[in-house]
Amino acid sequence: MTEGALIYKKIDAGKTAGQMEEVTLIPKKAIDIKLEADVITPDSFAGKTAGEIGMLSVWQGPETYPLSDFFEVMGNAGSSAAETLIRIKGDAMRVKRIGECMSAGKIEIEGSAGMHVGTGMKGGEIIVYGDADSWAGMEMLGGLLHIKGNAGDHVGCAYRGKWHGMKGGRIVIEGSARHQLGGGMDGGEILVEGNVEGFCGIRQNGGLIVVKGDALRGVGAEMAGGTIVVGGKIQRFAPGFEFVSMENRVTSGDVELIGDFKKFTGDYAISKRAKGALYVSIDANPEL
Repeated sequence: MTEGALIYKKIDAGKTAGQMEEVTLIPKKAIDIKLEADVITPDSFAGKTAGEIGMLSVWQGPETYPLSDFFEVMGNAGSSAAETLIRIKGDAMRVKRIGECMSAGKIEIEGSAGMHVGTGMKGGEIIVYGDADSWAGMEMLGGLLHIKGNAGDHVGCAYRGKWHGMKGGRIVIEGSARHQLGGGMDGGEILVEGNVEGFCGIRQNGGLIVVKGDALRGVGAEMAGGTIVVGGKIQRFAPGFEFVSMENRVTSGDVELIGDFKKFTGDYAISKRAKGALYVSIDANPEL
């Protein structure tokens, strides 16, 4: 990809965060069997003292344990989710479902996050300063999930056996992501600064996916709607797309992308009524 080939601009409303009370979680020990910790949300912590937060239950295998068995809990939560900041000071790659269905507030993970971080998220903000395991932002509805490192498979995806994935909100990945990013996506926005692997945007119905780097194969396979923009090279282009035009600007909601693109529509291999839009860098894909 040529440096600066794709310019991404987003118009922000400029929100000012209110005063937040901080709860700090510090891992006590290495975790062997992964934890199911959907209680780690501002919604669950709101109105509770550090002692009460420590008594919240998490699953490890077939048993439940208090959160305080695994984390030192410091600080009391705010009176509402919106007034609560949770800071995890350490790696949480073996802690699943952090921020699940949260509606407001903020979570900062000073390390990596386990599977399903931000699943079903409705609002608020999660910042992961390391990597995120698979299923990050699954079926997300609102809010911001910001991953500073890399992400695994199925970001913003629909769960197994379902057709509809992310419906709203925004996911930003500063590194790269793996397979099936945005699968079944109905709305919202995903931005990947690096590369993606196979089947990015598979079965996409709406929303916007922007990949600044390269894509392996199957981009937009079975998509019926929505927009995908790839600033790098697509190694194996899906056959069900038809060339429409040359473009130098893509707009979607409050996002503007500037570059030299070939616009395709599809995936006509699935439906002749498909309305998906795929924009591909001209410089990185001269053979298309």
